[in-house]
Amino acid sequence: MPRSPVRPAPPHEDWFSVVIGRTRFVVLIAVIAVLLVAFSLFLQGTWVALETIYETWRDLFLRREDSATSELAVQFLEVVSTMLKAVVFYIIGVGLYSLFIRPLNLTSALGVETLADLEQKVVSVIVVILGVTFLEHFIRWQEPLETLYFAGALALAGGALVAFQYVHRRQGSDLQQPEAKLRARRELFERGNEQRQIRERDVQRAEDATRAKLEGRVDSDEGGGD
Repeated sequence: MPRSPVRPAPPHEDWFSVVIGRTRFVVLIAVIAVLLVAFSLFLQGTWVALETIYETWRDLFLRREDSATSELAVQFLEVVSTMLKAVVFYIIGVGLYSLFIRPLNLTSALGVETLADLEQKVVSVIVVILGVTFLEHFIRWQEPLETLYFAGALALAGGALVAFQYVHRRQGSDLQQPEAKLRARRELFERGNEQRQIRERDVQRAEDATRAKLEGRVDSDEGGGD
């Protein structure tokens, strides 16, 4: 009788790789926590904004002169600072979900394709937060010497962050394709499609762009688009 062919046993690396790959869903814990922080900051900023607007118009109608214009400016800048902090946490949460769980058109439209892109977007907002924080202290102008020291510290921190951005731009990104970003924006805002489909053509173009950068045929500042 002919013997039945013996099937080769599946390699042990297969199931182990699957288990390791599934561990990426642990990132959902961080995503949920960060998004909750973002929503809390959005609500807090909205509450402070409404309260400040109410007090401003109330004092105006009651003709109270104790509310100075500079103090109102500081309060509104605090609202802006809170909203920007919420944006930072929101970008981190959505970016982590798109990078580890499932790609989204939102992150592609924002230009977040890698962890390096996510870091740069967060750093950009942090630089703006530093500027808003300095404006709050500058408008108050209570102790000039301490304000000067504070400005120097912010300048050092901001300079380091700007240098980080410059180095990142020189290195470029893996999938920076203008047409891919435009397509993602169209799918998201015009067709309401949240989930992103990665096409084989996009992968091939990214590989060609990366190979061209390594060979020096394309400047890293130009990205991967045509």
